[in-house]
Amino acid sequence: MSPPRERAGPRAVAVNVAANTNQPGFRGPVYPDGSFAYVPIPESAATLPRERFPVDEPLPTYADLDLPFPVPADLRETPVHMDPELPGVHGRDRATYGDPHGVKAGRIVDLEPGDWLFFYATLSLRPHGWAGPDEAPAEGGERDALDADGDLAPDWGAYLFAGIRVDRVLAVDASASGSSGVVDRDAAAALAPTNAHLKRDPFDARVVVAGDPHASGPFERVVPLSSPGSGADASRLVTALSSDSGKGPWWRRPLAFDADATATLLDRIERG
Repeated sequence: MSPPRERAGPRAVAVNVAANTNQPGFRGPVYPDGSFAYVPIPESAATLPRERFPVDEPLPTYADLDLPFPVPADLRETPVHMDPELPGVHGRDRATYGDPHGVKAGRIVDLEPGDWLFFYATLSLRPHGWAGPDEAPAEGGERDALDADGDLAPDWGAYLFAGIRVDRVLAVDASASGSSGVVDRDAAAALAPTNAHLKRDPFDARVVVAGDPHASGPFERVVPLSSPGSGADASRLVTALSSDSGKGPWWRRPLAFDADATATLLDRIERG
């Protein structure tokens, strides 16, 4: 029997998360220098009463978020689905992520300790000091008017903004007799007790990831996955490095990166 091959280095998967034009009706901002704000989506599922959460904490609302702009008044009391959890962001101190969707979960389950789970979002280019979604939109694309960095799309684009360095992945055991199709809830609660899916009724995650809180978190600056010309056009990071063709609505799909591609991504993230 041949000995197992040594891994060439960490691999990565990137998944789409965060606010969008469907939920809650606006995208988070990316600013001209590439800084940004992470805005979670609303909590769309039924939730448990607080006394049945694995930890004693409230279900957060948009009013609880640490955002650099005001959210619309009609959203302030709307609960949010705080997933991913990123250390130091919106009062969180863990690095966790859960997902109920088979397409994304199917990519994530292959990750091993030391690999990366990256997060990307569709973000709209906004000026520093943007007054929030209630502010009237500017006419046309804003990149030139805002003197934005040249790699930002003129209106909206898809951008990597955070990552979790994987410690452990819990996945569905499809071979188990009577499998419910979701991760064992008790195991998930022990691994990631503050993850948003553990507040849902019923619990629905097909995969749960816990990461190193010291190595995980938001980036200083976004890494564009869209081309500078149009948010809908994929950059080389997608077309040449990822598992995706960059055709069609690629910005909604999970993107897998092998070890060489992940090394390139990590270098790009480090350079900011």
